[in-house]
Amino acid sequence: MLRAAAWVHWVLFRPCTGLSVRMISSGIDRKGVLANRVAVVTGSTDGIGFSIARRLAQDGAHVVVSSRKQQNVDRAMAALQGEGLSVTGTVCHVGKAEDRERLVATALEHGGGVDFLVCNAAVNPLVGSTVGASEQVWDKGPHSGLSLQ
Repeated sequence: MLRAAAWVHWVLFRPCTGLSVRMISSGIDRKGVLANRVAVVTGSTDGIGFSIARRLAQDGAHVVVSSRKQQNVDRAMAALQGEGLSVTGTVCHVGKAEDRERLVATALEHGGGVDFLVCNAAVNPLVGSTVGASEQVWDKGPHSGLSLQ
């Protein structure tokens, strides 16, 4: 885990060598750090996922947003495009293989590939009490967002 965190830090902040912490956190002089990059962010039409998508786009990436509902995708795209950011989107339920395939196809069509994948969405298979839930049910949630085959 630490190695992955160090790699992410290196990827995100290496191009900013020489900038002050204030400049890095505010985005000053960082416009374009991720230019010509494509980021796919699952579950990115609200909350943390939306904030991640916005920041990646502010730093120059073309971002593919996704949600299970088209109206959420449309709303997020309108908000980000209204800020002048490069974004496209598609409906994607990460628990469905055909939706994951469409998500990747959208990234290929609009950006030519995927440079960054942020797995923000997960499936919640639990309905009701968690008491007595099987291990398979617990494992399904976090692992569903990691399969973009």
